[in-house]
Amino acid sequence: MPSNSAHPVSIAFSRSRLAALAVTTACCATYALVVTAPAHAAAAVAIHDIQGATRTSPLAGQQVTGVAGVVTGVRTYGSSRGFWFQNTTPDDDPATSEGVFVFTSSAPTVKVGDAVTVSGTVSEYVPGGASTGNQSLTEITKPTVAVVSSGNRVPVTTISAKSVPAAYTPAGDPAASGSINGLTLRPKKYALDYYESLEGQNVRVGSSRVVTASDAYAELWVTVKPRENTTERGGTRYGSYTSQNTGRLQIQSLGAVADFPVADVGDVLSGRTEGPLDFNQYGGYTLVARELGTLKQSGLSRETTRAQKSGELAVATYNVENLDPTDATFEEHAAAIVDNLKSPDIVSLEEIQDNNGAKDDGTVAADVTLTRLIDAIVAAGGPRYDWRSIDPVNDQDGGEPGGNIRQAFLFNPERVAFTDRAGGDSTTAVGVTRSHGKAALTASPGRIDPANEAWKNSRKPLAGEFTFRGKSVFVIANHFASKGGDQPLTAQYQPPVRSSETQRHAQATSVNSFVKDILKVQRNADVITLGDINDFEFSGTAQRLEDGGALWSAIKSLPKSERYTYDYQGNSQVLDQILISPSIRKKDAFRYDSVHINSEFHDQISDHDPQVLRLRP
Repeated sequence: MPSNSAHPVSIAFSRSRLAALAVTTACCATYALVVTAPAHAAAAVAIHDIQGATRTSPLAGQQVTGVAGVVTGVRTYGSSRGFWFQNTTPDDDPATSEGVFVFTSSAPTVKVGDAVTVSGTVSEYVPGGASTGNQSLTEITKPTVAVVSSGNRVPVTTISAKSVPAAYTPAGDPAASGSINGLTLRPKKYALDYYESLEGQNVRVGSSRVVTASDAYAELWVTVKPRENTTERGGTRYGSYTSQNTGRLQIQSLGAVADFPVADVGDVLSGRTEGPLDFNQYGGYTLVARELGTLKQSGLSRETTRAQKSGELAVATYNVENLDPTDATFEEHAAAIVDNLKSPDIVSLEEIQDNNGAKDDGTVAADVTLTRLIDAIVAAGGPRYDWRSIDPVNDQDGGEPGGNIRQAFLFNPERVAFTDRAGGDSTTAVGVTRSHGKAALTASPGRIDPANEAWKNSRKPLAGEFTFRGKSVFVIANHFASKGGDQPLTAQYQPPVRSSETQRHAQATSVNSFVKDILKVQRNADVITLGDINDFEFSGTAQRLEDGGALWSAIKSLPKSERYTYDYQGNSQVLDQILISPSIRKKDAFRYDSVHINSEFHDQISDHDPQVLRLRP
């Protein structure tokens, strides 16, 4: 993803990540705290006046004095230290939030339940910067805080399936580049408006199912809509660009990271989870929990596919997430291939790194990486696979700098044969020729159209020709450009701009054209195009791969509740695909399995689930 992925970090860094509001002009904020008796001054503005009925404050940039409320949460860590406070005498407008965050820079000394008055500057902050397209967060900066009393009741609003609208968001204002910032909030009609109308308020969710597992940053996602697009294993499926799963909500802890629940998809955060509703660049609206529910585990287990029969060819795709010889996950990946995937005949691997990983010294060979994985598979009781790949030009295929990631084929020589044809290298385009009346590759392995601008700073497709039981099978291993740079689902621009798909569309057109070249020579050729496509089965990328009926995404043969390979921000979605040519589809002699061993688990060894296709050529 990305493939969007999170990597383990220290607790200190995690805290910074949790509170990541990069400090801009607010970094010079001053914070003064005084304890005082109630003042008899002229009426000050209220928090709902600051928040207003749109996403940005009508008082942005102005000084406010004596804003009253009760403290509902205190953040003493990270780059966004401060506290939330809330008006106890709300107005009658459901569009105006009664809570707001006070950015203090240094650790605040107020406590939950303190009644305070705050003076300072109303500011709008865009988490991650304006280039992300994120909505802004209304804050009070450079504050002076007066504590009036302590031990007061904290107001709370419950978020539930009934309170969150089914529709996600209105379309953005065309006159404002599609921004929704200036639109009056309609919290009874749109979920995104509803959450914005609660920005900064103290909110509560009841028992809620986990739909994205806990990560290294002490975060998880729940749904307050238990019947919304459920998967068979407890997730929430993302099925179209207009189905945003409005019940999803990110949960972070406002307390100790060590106390955060270690949850998998399908577990339930039982009882009451309560705290201020924040907005951050890593998921948008987030309940920063002052009080966490109790985790009830569902006992979700990793899936195992069935073994192929003697007359079936099993082909798999598996993203092994930047695997290099320094990693400690070889044995786990090997066990996954042997035990969970049942040793497929051909495995397309994505994200194989060179022999020294991220060290950027010109090394491009990956034989050490692949040999170590093959040895681990043998040790796990699997076959001794052979392999084929093509080393990229140094630092030209994207990914982690110095890593030189590429696709590689593993194949079981006891079951399939690889047709080697010389001439394939990192810069030479493989072609299609006719041999004995049938299609054949000019080089095997070979790279598809490597000079095409579509593949700039991206992994070039690897094509190989295999023989199974006397029948040729063409396999194309892919790893398309990531989704990095796309605007988030909670962006101020609606619908969000998916800028990264431009390159994937071009890549899909390139691969589709090559498949059509094979089918022009041999209409009934068996072609399998597979890998980390980094896009959905309903996407424009998939449509371009399928153009003209040359291919069909076989994950669509599964029930909708089983169609997912990746879990991101509460959405179980398809990124990895196996597409098949008409000859395979017409015979209806294939079976597809998305083998869920990673995406739903907190202790995943990759962020992608492998896919397996079994067919009778």
